[in-house]
Amino acid sequence: MELLLVILLGVLYAAGIFMLLRRSMVKLLIGLILLGNGANLMIFLAGGITRGKPPVIDDAAKLFTDIYADPIPQALILTAIVISFGLQAFAIVLLKRVYVLINSDDLDDLNTPEEEDI
Repeated sequence: MELLLVILLGVLYAAGIFMLLRRSMVKLLIGLILLGNGANLMIFLAGGITRGKPPVIDDAAKLFTDIYADPIPQALILTAIVISFGLQAFAIVLLKRVYVLINSDDLDDLNTPEEEDI
């Protein structure tokens, strides 16, 4: 199971880097989304896949005796999802504004100055 997730992690990172290197701003945004999902999957894998009970201690017990799921990676992933959603929303608004100004989503069009009539 973990081998499949590691392969998926590599595919997400490879596809994200590939999309970041394209000239289109939309593809750049998709690359950022893929990298964010790959980072979330990496945190999930680093925490370990454990099938068990939730980490709640019974009132009578002082320590965990059973196998339990670690809540820290889950909290980190939830935080990363919220942050990446905010980044994506900002990038979409910025992308739309740039498209309205230059009528293109090509990154090379941002670098070329407009010719002025003299």
